[in-house]
Amino acid sequence: MRVAVLASGGKDSTYASWWAQLQGWEVVSLVTVLVKGDDSMMFQLQNTWITAFQASSSGIPWKPIISLGEEDNEIRDLESSIISEGGTLDFKEIFPPGIDIPEDLAIHSSPLDIDALVVGALRSDYQKTRIDRMCQRLGVASFCPLWHKDSREHMQSLADHGFGVIFTSVSTDGMGAEWVGRNLEGESLKELIDLSERHRFNLDGEGGEFETIVVSAPHMRKDVKIEGEVVWKGSRGSLEVLSCKLS
Repeated sequence: MRVAVLASGGKDSTYASWWAQLQGWEVVSLVTVLVKGDDSMMFQLQNTWITAFQASSSGIPWKPIISLGEEDNEIRDLESSIISEGGTLDFKEIFPPGIDIPEDLAIHSSPLDIDALVVGALRSDYQKTRIDRMCQRLGVASFCPLWHKDSREHMQSLADHGFGVIFTSVSTDGMGAEWVGRNLEGESLKELIDLSERHRFNLDGEGGEFETIVVSAPHMRKDVKIEGEVVWKGSRGSLEVLSCKLS
């Protein structure tokens, strides 16, 4: 089966990509919606360009899609880009200043010839319903391997299987600036479980409590090395990535 993965660079979509390969399917493209607006009901906002490095590390072509994140149009942006030829890309619009594009990055500019789309949705009915309807229109299957998976089981599975997960933003009570740039591993997961129970937030970040990027995974041949600085404003903060390379 030929599949594409809707990839944001975060923990859930990267896990979904690994899962698809474990099924023996051919992952022909990582599809990333790069939101240029200030908000999105569908897609992750920060650092999604990191998927280009994941694609290069995994030997999978990357299909970047630009969207303004408008609620009525963002799923249309994704759908039209899946079935149409890609236009000329302005990498200055995609990558932050100072970020060098991976030398062996393959851009998937042609329409996607796939049997299914794999997504890392956890519990958002809003997202899953729109993806499912889009796939029906396109005549392809939709797979959500993490749908309603237990939060603790999912987070433990990421740590157990060697996913290098970095917290790149936090915006919930209980998680301070020390969490920005921190890795998910045994000790930090224990702390996160305790904090989520005490402050009553979603352990897997499904409610927007935090965002992540993945810098290593079982299906990635090289690790993504990043350097950045923490930007903290009031009760929330994020990691501004200043350099990124594969090694």
